[in-house]
Formats: sequence, C-alpha cells, structure tokens
Amino acid sequence: MKKILIADDEPDILTMLKSFFEARGYLVLTASNGQETLEKAGCQPDLLLLDINMPGPDGLEVCRRIRDFLSCPILFLTARIEEADKVQGFAAGGDDYIVKPFSLAELEARVAAHLRREVRRTNGARVKFSGDLSIDYSERVIFAGGQPLTLPKKEFEIVELLSTNAGQVFSKERIYEKIWGYEGEGDSSVVTEHIRRIRGKLSSCTEKNYIETVWGCGYKWIK
Repeated sequence: MKKILIADDEPDILTMLKSFFEARGYLVLTASNGQETLEKAGCQPDLLLLDINMPGPDGLEVCRRIRDFLSCPILFLTARIEEADKVQGFAAGGDDYIVKPFSLAELEARVAAHLRREVRRTNGARVKFSGDLSIDYSERVIFAGGQPLTLPKKEFEIVELLSTNAGQVFSKERIYEKIWGYEGEGDSSVVTEHIRRIRGKLSSCTEKNYIETVWGCGYKWIK
C-alpha cells in the first residue's frame, strides 16, 4: 500500500483528498501547516502533495528542508502558477505542479504516474512496452528489435520522462523545464530537434512510433 502525505491548510480540501485517496487504496497522512508537514515527513511517505501557501514555514521552505532526508516525488498544490513561482518550486526540489482548482481524475493520474516512475527507478526494472521495445531504466538502455540502443543523456531523459508518464501530453516548454531546468542556456525549440533524433534512432530498430505529436499541445508516449 502506497503512503501519501497531503499537506494543505484548507480543511475542506484536506478532508476531500484524504477520502478520495483512501477510497483508492492509499494510506493517507495529513498535515495542515508547515511544521506538522515537517514532522510527518519523517514517516517516509511515497509521495507528498504539498500546498505552497501554508502557515509558517510555507510549502517552498518545507520542500527545501525535507529534501535533505526525503527523496519521494513532491507535487505542489497551488492557486498561483507565475513563472517566478515555478522557478522557486523546482529549485526547492519539487517535481510537479497541480493548479487549484484541479480535476481529481487528473490529480489521481499524476500521482499514479509519479509513483510508477519512482518504482521503476527504485527497482531498476526492464519495462516492456507494446511492440518489441523495452527500457532498462537503471542501465539507461533501450532495447528495440532485440538490439540495445544507448542514447545520449538528454535524449534518454526525454524518453524516460515520456515513457514513465505514458499517455500524458507534455508541451515542449514543460519538457525543457524538466530536462534542462531553468538554468538551461537555450529554449524549448531544442526539444523538437531531440525528439526528431530519438524518433530516427527508434525507427531504425522498430516500425512502431512511440512518440506521438499532439498538434498544438506537445508530445506523448504511446503505450
């Protein structure tokens, strides 16, 4: 049973999310302020849903402090999503943003995707996809058509991001933020070129197109 820590100072949201995730088989811990979150983070949750605007310390400060001893995915819950907030959140050690008001279905999907990705990283499992492709995340090698395919670091990280969140659409901007970070010396146009190279290498080994372009939105991995 996966353990989730939900931290939010709004009692209604806390109650709703606790009931929602418990009904789906999760063990749920809750916290209503920054200090309580720091204390309960010691229980080593598998994932943390963290409100940014909590009474002292706020979510960003909590994230900075717990990154010293907690490596699980941290998803910020926030009503604000300005560029400066995103920079601060990722710099503090956050992994994703969920903007209020949010869809419970999307939230559940994001949580499940992050947990799957964490399991694959932890276990180092070689994961099989449809067709004849599999990925060894620990060795950072793709096997297509029975042949090993080693990609450069950034290309593999794009494949890892998309494949561990199969079906989820990522814009070029979001991929760039995830892979290059805000300190990258370029822009999201570099993502297009990397996707082109990845597709070219995969097409030499398999006929299936695993990275689909969602026009006007971005890219997604086909299971």
